[in-house]
Amino acid sequence: MSSLLRLATAGSVDDGKSTLVGRLLYDTKSVLADQLDAVTRASVDKGLSTPDLSLLVDGLRSEREQGITIDVAYRYFATPKRSFVLADTPGHVQYTRNTVTGASTAQLGVLLVDARNGVVEQTRRHAAVLALLGVPQLVLAVNKIDLVDYDENTFGVIAKEFTAHAESLGYDPASVVTIPVSALVGDNVATRSEKTPWYDGPSLLEHLENVPVAPDPHDSALRFPVQYVIRPRTPEYPDYRGYAGQIAAGTVRPGDEIVVQPQGIRSRVERIDTADGPLDEAGAGTSVTLLLADDIDISRGDLIAAADAPPQVTDEITGTLCWLSSKPLKAGARVLIKHGARTVQGLTSELHARFDEQTLSSVDSPESLELNDIGSVTLQLAEPLPVDDYGVSPRTGAFLVIDPKDGDTLAAGLVGERFS
Repeated sequence: MSSLLRLATAGSVDDGKSTLVGRLLYDTKSVLADQLDAVTRASVDKGLSTPDLSLLVDGLRSEREQGITIDVAYRYFATPKRSFVLADTPGHVQYTRNTVTGASTAQLGVLLVDARNGVVEQTRRHAAVLALLGVPQLVLAVNKIDLVDYDENTFGVIAKEFTAHAESLGYDPASVVTIPVSALVGDNVATRSEKTPWYDGPSLLEHLENVPVAPDPHDSALRFPVQYVIRPRTPEYPDYRGYAGQIAAGTVRPGDEIVVQPQGIRSRVERIDTADGPLDEAGAGTSVTLLLADDIDISRGDLIAAADAPPQVTDEITGTLCWLSSKPLKAGARVLIKHGARTVQGLTSELHARFDEQTLSSVDSPESLELNDIGSVTLQLAEPLPVDDYGVSPRTGAFLVIDPKDGDTLAAGLVGERFS
């Protein structure tokens, strides 16, 4: 069975990202015949002699009309070696918040630049967002290499600048790959091109097929957010009490010692139930119902965790916010914090810093965080939450900041300081 790679694409407007994604879908034969026919007809109507592969991606009418990507769209394709889930994210600066959404589960980020323009402000912004989200692998696709006559020196200058920027964000050079491509004609996308004899690296698809994926979440300590308490109270199951949810991290087996947070009560897993019958073992991503040896008062939003590696239970979170709202955040603001299935009231007690992704420095004690700002804050909670550092466990180290007045999502939060 092939492995799965989750990746996100990002790039500035007109860098050719939609064409590149369309090319990947086309070259991996992941396009239905009627889709390709529709794209070919639309391309002819536009006066083009070859299919405009970007039309395979820009599905919204407004996107097609403007020639830009607005929302995050997920594309699925596969090769004999690996399956892929691709989050195609927007390039406009005002949609940076959508990039955060798309990159939040990615194991690899593909950034595009136009070979004629090189590394620009949005390239640095997107790389900073990917670094803050802990995306472990980066690819810089230097697109439109054909428009600079496949010039080796142009590519080398861009590669050197980007690699230095990625290193300053904390990336190991071994996890950063730069590839010269032409999405329009297919150079170095699925197969290596004869037009770049000076480039001896893999094509983009070859790299995606062979890059090591992130550590298996099964190897982490158990994290099981309780979504629902099952108590049938029927003649057949008069005393049944099960805790249903999806395993966020780790593996669980009958007999495992656990702790229920935030209460801190210990017990033991007695049985693992599913709709298809009991299991001897269940890992991350599996939806199950756990039965415990002891009768404990557990509610939706509680967390069942490994007894020997529990999360921190705290009523104060210092974390990094990616601010997603046009409403600015100021110290003293009252908010709601949604962590897993639990939502608690919170107060923004302090704004520590705002990250400047262009200068790779932080502005101390900012007056506010504005739309698309990334900042370090401390939040005071009305009730304690069991949390992990985002770098240790992304599922239990992430949270949302919500407007208590209208329920709008204001920010995506990561537990822990991601920059200083």
